[in-house]
Amino acid sequence: MKIGIDLGGSHIAMGIVDNRGKILEKVEKRITKAEKGNIKKVIEEYIFEKTENFLKQYKVTEIGIAIPGTVKDGIVVKSVNLGLKNYDIIKKLQEKIHLPIQIRNDAKCAAIAENVYGALKSYDRSIFLTLGTGIGGAVIIHNALLDTGALPGCEFGHMIIEKNGKECKCGKKGCWEKYASMKAFKDSLREILGVDEKTSGKELLDILRKNDKNNPKYMQINKLIEEYIQYLSIGISNLINIFEPEAIGIGGSFVYYEEIFLEALKKTLLEKNLLFNERKEIVIQTAILDNDAGIIGATL
Repeated sequence: MKIGIDLGGSHIAMGIVDNRGKILEKVEKRITKAEKGNIKKVIEEYIFEKTENFLKQYKVTEIGIAIPGTVKDGIVVKSVNLGLKNYDIIKKLQEKIHLPIQIRNDAKCAAIAENVYGALKSYDRSIFLTLGTGIGGAVIIHNALLDTGALPGCEFGHMIIEKNGKECKCGKKGCWEKYASMKAFKDSLREILGVDEKTSGKELLDILRKNDKNNPKYMQINKLIEEYIQYLSIGISNLINIFEPEAIGIGGSFVYYEEIFLEALKKTLLEKNLLFNERKEIVIQTAILDNDAGIIGATL
């Protein structure tokens, strides 16, 4: 058994994963804005507590961690959405946890999981995107991650799509994830509805499902969805034009909003003159492993 840990920009998820990639037990915690002020302590204490509980029930051989941002030689060089820089998390955790621990970028972990067990296992060349607090990504060619050398690369969320656009936590302006992450969409939707972050993603999805012309916010909500699809399409079309993948997989919290976005996304990509090489169809699939791809991939 292995423990897979997915450290997202707004959550911590941990699971016991068997050798077939099945999660036997899972726990999850949402990270509040207040907790981000002391994020290292929050992460470490949660992992210590839940790992201790798991070890009482399962024979664990190692731990894998998936985290957004740049990881080099086991150290989190920077994770802008978690506010971390030069963080040797493995060293801190091994003060109390005496097991082998490895760490890698979360999007790449999820991509590996989907390539081995999920939506991308039938394709030789694919792109995987995680749409959540930010946008992460990976390119898979012949069942292997694209090798970008000493640094992990594929920071798709930080390609600039708006000159002098919104300021990103990375320090640049106009980054794709400021417009097309699920956080960007949810924050804009909450603003339209006049609610705060306590309104969960599930509650927002229920509102979208019930949105009709009787809703006084109907026009604003529809306009937001259209703008979100446009921004998402711009970034994805850039990736298609560069890599010409056979398929694109999308994970993160986007998977729960598939019914709202997916068909409109495909239609926009095919009909809005965004692709250099015209296509009659496009394969875009949401992660079969849902939001668990990071946990499973961390153990691979």
